[in-house]
Amino acid sequence: MTPALLWWMKLAVFWEKHCTVRRKFIYSGIIPVVAQQLHRENIERVVQEALCASGVSVAELAAVATTVKPGLALSLGVGLQYSLSLVNRHQKPFIPIHHMEAHALTIRLTHHLEFPFLVLLISGGHCLLAVAQGVSDFLLLGQSIDIAPGDMLDKVARRLSLRKHPECLSMAGGKAIEHLAQTGNQELLTFRLPLQQYRNCDFSFSGLQNLVHNAIVQKEKEEGIQEGEILSCVKDVAAAVQHAVTVHIIQRTYRAMLFCIKNGILPSKNATLVVSGGVASNQYIRKGLQNLADVNDFALLCPPPRLCTDNGVMIAWNGIERLRAGLGVLHSTAGIRYEPRAPLGIDISKRVEEDSIKVPKLKTIRWLAS
Repeated sequence: MTPALLWWMKLAVFWEKHCTVRRKFIYSGIIPVVAQQLHRENIERVVQEALCASGVSVAELAAVATTVKPGLALSLGVGLQYSLSLVNRHQKPFIPIHHMEAHALTIRLTHHLEFPFLVLLISGGHCLLAVAQGVSDFLLLGQSIDIAPGDMLDKVARRLSLRKHPECLSMAGGKAIEHLAQTGNQELLTFRLPLQQYRNCDFSFSGLQNLVHNAIVQKEKEEGIQEGEILSCVKDVAAAVQHAVTVHIIQRTYRAMLFCIKNGILPSKNATLVVSGGVASNQYIRKGLQNLADVNDFALLCPPPRLCTDNGVMIAWNGIERLRAGLGVLHSTAGIRYEPRAPLGIDISKRVEEDSIKVPKLKTIRWLAS
C-alpha cells in the first residue's frame, strides 16, 4: 500500500471517530441537522490534523474516495462538497463510493478472500443479503422492507429505558440488549417471526418491534409500573427480543445459501458467508450464524468489531480496490451528485421468491445450541 493510500485510511479513521461516534452517543441516535453541523465544524481541522500526523501531503495522494450513496443527505453533502473542492484544487482522481459496497468489501482488507462470496450486512440503517461477484459486481438477494435490525434494537432499548439500568448506563441500545440478554430467559416471551409466509430473502423488523412494544406494555401493567421505570423481567425481555431477531436473520440467510448453491451462484463446497455491519458484532447473532455456516459447509468471516460499524477505513479500502481494478475512477467531477437512496447491484430478489425454497425448521437442527 502506498503512503498516499495509507494516509487516506488514517484520515478516514480520524474523521469517523471524531464525528460519527460523537453524534451517536450524545443524542442516542442521529439527528440529521446536528450531524451536518458537526461535519461542517470539524472536517477542515480533521483533514489538517491527519495531514500533519501522517507526514503526507495532499499532492502525494493517489486519489480521493468519498461516500456518495446511500445515507443522510445532509451529511453526504458536506463530505462530497469538501472532497470535490480538494480534488479540483489538487487535480486528483475522484472515486465515488457506495456505502454498502464498502461494508461488503472490508473483509478483503483483513482476510485473503476471492470472489464470489455471500454477504449479510446488518446494521442500524441497513439489512440485506447479496452475492459479491467482483469489486463492483453484486447480486441483491433480499433486503429489509422497513427498518433495520440495529434500529429496532435501539428503539426497544429506549422503550425499556435501559440507559437508567445500572449495568447499561454508558451503553448504546443494541449493546445494552445484548448485555442484559446474557443472563435473561429467552423463553419467557415468544414473538411471532416476520414474513414466515414469504419464501424470499427479505427482512422485516417493524412488525416485530410493535409486538415487543405491546409485550412491554402488558408487562408494565402486570408489574404496576409506569413507562420509564425498569421492568423486573427486563433481562428476559432483552433475551427474547434478541433471540427473535437472530432466528429471523438466520432463516433468511439460510434460504440465501440454499438458493445460491441450487443455482450455481456459489460453489457447492467451501463457500463463504461474510457478515458485516454494526449488528454483526452481536455475539449471540454471530454464534447462530456460525452454527448455520457449519451445517451448510460455509466458512463464516467477519471483520473485527471496529471495522463492522460504520467507519472511514472501509471507504478508503473500497477506494483502493476500485483504484487497483480501474473501476469508477473519475478524472472529471462534472455531474457528481450524492444519492440518499441507492440499491446495491442487480436485484434478483424476484428470482429468489420464484424458487420458493423451503427452509427446514431451525429447532430440529438446534441452530442456537450452546
